[in-house]
Amino acid sequence: MGRRRGAEMVARESTIMIRAPEPGELLDRYRIEKLIARGGMASIFRATDTRTNAPVAIKVPNPDMEADVLFFDRFKREAEIGRKLDHPGVVKVLPEDDASRIYMAMEWVDGVPLRDILDEKKNFSPDRAVRIALALCDTLEYIHTQGIVHRDLKPDNIMLDADDRIKLIDFGIAGDTRARRLTYAKITKAMGTPDYVSPEQVKGKRGDARSDVYSLGVILYEMLAGDVPFRSANPLTSMNMRLLADPASPREANRNISPQLEEIIFRALEREPIHRYGSAREFAWDLQHPEEVGVSDRKISRQARNVMSQKPRSFRWSYVAYAMLPLLLLGLMLIIAHVQ
Repeated sequence: MGRRRGAEMVARESTIMIRAPEPGELLDRYRIEKLIARGGMASIFRATDTRTNAPVAIKVPNPDMEADVLFFDRFKREAEIGRKLDHPGVVKVLPEDDASRIYMAMEWVDGVPLRDILDEKKNFSPDRAVRIALALCDTLEYIHTQGIVHRDLKPDNIMLDADDRIKLIDFGIAGDTRARRLTYAKITKAMGTPDYVSPEQVKGKRGDARSDVYSLGVILYEMLAGDVPFRSANPLTSMNMRLLADPASPREANRNISPQLEEIIFRALEREPIHRYGSAREFAWDLQHPEEVGVSDRKISRQARNVMSQKPRSFRWSYVAYAMLPLLLLGLMLIIAHVQ
């Protein structure tokens, strides 16, 4: 309780004393240049380190979020994780011992989000998609060996440079597998992003390395097929679909996908973690050796997405009720977490 009260005091003081930085101002040793992105919880600024004259990215919580004790804890954990990790595929968080307020200084990454590239190109050649997926496998294998699970892997959190070198960013809801407690902020942030979240996270489970493998499988599917395997305007429907239906064949959207590559994608997207690749290393091995991958007769078609429409109404509603139970339980967990 002492640490929680201390966090509450710091958060309350910050909302009284601190406002969002403005271009041209100094934030300790960093000169703010311009706002790059503003999210619901934090904003990213481009800045210059006045000691080295190097460009950096500064992540600053939005003033209204600094009063949120759970977010305060989560932001501190993200900074700690970022300083711990040291890999060319992970954005580096710079050490900061005498910060005058809550923020993170990170290396500046030249590149664009994979999301922007996919929005423009829709899909990639198999060679390019596999090359990017292999780089992500290497990065995920590293963070998993460090006891970290990203839990929000998606194209928005992957930066690509002109040579398709990747940087994994935003460890805002990352989990330490050695930590006993999971801190929730908001339901969408706690669970990950609906289009990429794993089935076990939909059920309210914490998730492990295999959850990141699932999300990478969704990204590889999208890079090749031009869309995610489960698409719905309603986020809850999108999440529930992966509990009830199998993904459609990506080869129906892109005939350049080999049967072996499609099989690899399906293995990454297995509904039950125990049937999925156990590690990013296993995923990478099959991507590098597709000729050794046996193809299963899965009998997947476009109708897989519409499996519920083929069932009697009473059967469909029983499935919906069953699928909603994990979400209701998670909502209860969130309420309890906020009350405590």
